[in-house]
Amino acid sequence: MAEKIRLEDRECPLSATVGLVGEWWTLLILHDAFDGYTRFDQFQENLGISSSLLTSRLKRLVATGLLERRQYQQHPPRHEYVLTDLGRSLRPVIVALAAWGNARLAPNERSMVLVDAATGVEVEPVVVDRATGRRVDGPDFVFTAGPAASKPFVDRYSRQPRPVSR
Repeated sequence: MAEKIRLEDRECPLSATVGLVGEWWTLLILHDAFDGYTRFDQFQENLGISSSLLTSRLKRLVATGLLERRQYQQHPPRHEYVLTDLGRSLRPVIVALAAWGNARLAPNERSMVLVDAATGVEVEPVVVDRATGRRVDGPDFVFTAGPAASKPFVDRYSRQPRPVSR
């Protein structure tokens, strides 16, 4: 994906993330991994994906450090795919994407909902600032150039406030 974006956007964390996990099958494999799937045949059966496509996606997820390939059987050799810490850190992103999709559907049209595991009560995830607890999805929060920004990024965000450390 990175070769399809503008040179000045390669530093953008959004572009980098979409390049890494923005492909449909990749997100679905990660979703299955969050649901506890670890084995090739489990992913394949649940997703209805071809062996070659699943193999290439799993290899990429392993190469990027989102999944770890572990042998669980020697004869014949069999492997499972387990989320790494980096992979697990994507869970809030997947949850937010699913919530965004569900928010556009009537409650009776939702095929999957997020619930509290202890109570079964449906929850509505939101993204908040860790320090203040304030929602970051409104106009009070804006993107700006960071300390490693190139000139195109600095120019793009020249009208925004500069970042201040806490």
